[in-house]
Amino acid sequence: MPEGDVVWYTASRLHQALAGRTLTRSDFRVPRLATADLVGDVVTETVSRGKHLLTRTESGLTIHTHLKMDGSWRVRPAAEPIRDSHRIRLLLANDHWQAIGYQLGVVELLRTIEEDRVTGRLGPDLLGPDWDSSEAVRRLSAEPDRPIGEALLDQKSLAGIGNVYKAELLFLRGLSPWQPVGAVPDLGALADLAKRLLEANKERQGHITTGSMRRGEENWVYGRSGRPCRRCGTLIRSAGQQDRVTFWCPSCQPGEAPSGR
Repeated sequence: MPEGDVVWYTASRLHQALAGRTLTRSDFRVPRLATADLVGDVVTETVSRGKHLLTRTESGLTIHTHLKMDGSWRVRPAAEPIRDSHRIRLLLANDHWQAIGYQLGVVELLRTIEEDRVTGRLGPDLLGPDWDSSEAVRRLSAEPDRPIGEALLDQKSLAGIGNVYKAELLFLRGLSPWQPVGAVPDLGALADLAKRLLEANKERQGHITTGSMRRGEENWVYGRSGRPCRRCGTLIRSAGQQDRVTFWCPSCQPGEAPSGR
């Protein structure tokens, strides 16, 4: 699932292409919205909220989309032929650009004043104007016995972290993914590091946490199971945690381990 920095970048691209322009085409290819037509409406902005995308219009409507696992948005010149039309779930176009949403996990249309229905439960957004480190810490601390690897993925605590950043953050802070939240010595430092990493990557491709942009050197532990730790040489391990696979170095991240290990 795309992480918060990818969603922020996608929102920026959509905003540049659509904001301030009149829609000349709107094609909702989901059954529930098959008859929706926004032609003639003016897009005012597209913003991200955690992993949610909100495209607002002058008429007081919001197009809410979520990429989920396989979704993506592509922005192309208005006159360019459309490809892979069978995968399109939403198309928005004006005289200059067309924004094409492929395999979007969520597509819905709601009144802008009702946006809280889909984003109201989210915690502080790591890349949003509402970011509040102390509030994020308060929410994380509400379940002290919960493994920190699970807590970081809970968008109700802080919004924007996905599986890549979870693994990389915990490695950089020397924390086992199974360490209870209540045993983490400095949740504020963990939250602040998460913000710095997402800020550093939001305007470029890839989740670079090592400082190296060379192919295969971008991450410390994510996706490197069975390979030597870049720091100590110990083999990186992987194991299931909730419905994801997490990665960690047992030497650099000592302490709690998954059951049976």
